Amino acid sequence: MANQFSSVWTREPRRPRTSGLRRDQIVRAAVAILDKEGLDALSMRRLGAELDAGATSLYWHVANKTELLELALDEIWGLVDDLALDRTDSLRQLLTTFAYNLRAALLDHPWSATLIGRVPAIGPQAFRLSERLRRAFADAGFQGLDIYLASGTITSFVLGQVIPVIAMENSHGGRVDRDSVLRTLDKAAADYPEMRADYRSLMPEDPGSGHAMGFDFGLLCVLDGLEARRRAQQTAPPQPATGESATPPGTGR
Repeated sequence: MANQFSSVWTREPRRPRTSGLRRDQIVRAAVAILDKEGLDALSMRRLGAELDAGATSLYWHVANKTELLELALDEIWGLVDDLALDRTDSLRQLLTTFAYNLRAALLDHPWSATLIGRVPAIGPQAFRLSERLRRAFADAGFQGLDIYLASGTITSFVLGQVIPVIAMENSHGGRVDRDSVLRTLDKAAADYPEMRADYRSLMPEDPGSGHAMGFDFGLLCVLDGLEARRRAQQTAPPQPATGESATPPGTGR
């Protein structure tokens, strides 16, 4: 039997007790701990100490750490600036703004990227952003399921670019030294001299610049692909309704 899906967002938030903590206070304190000390440092006990509050005050609003992380993750989706998206003049500009905004939010709060897929992202900020993308794709001419597939594609691209960078830095305690990478490649990739030479001659000295270059290149490719898909969908002949023959009448087939 499959596990039941549940979320902190499926119930109404409780009103704070008299002189008690509000849920938004708890979430802000949790995000501050996550930003400063990382995911492993956050616990209900650690949060209670930060807020000078007992466990009862915390559990009045959240049942466990997983629910707390759901609330914290939704704050990150909220960092993608609505006003910046509204100032764009085309779908391409909007998606470019969205991609760079989301990338910046994840890199500024690296713990959040490790939660994608681990906790539900169905909070109000996540839905607000999803709806903004849905309207943008629909207004640009995308239809049906393509609207949601296209939205998922641009979001998945950002995550696919950012998560490996964060994972690498987490595993090495910060940015990786390029010279140490070259020394490792010289040994591990001894049978591939052309690739090693390309890496030395083509990759920027600063790893951060290399990651940014890769993001720029990939985003342009994704946007070009989505634009081609949009054009193809707009010029495609209408599909027959369910139950109708897809063969033009009079063909004898």
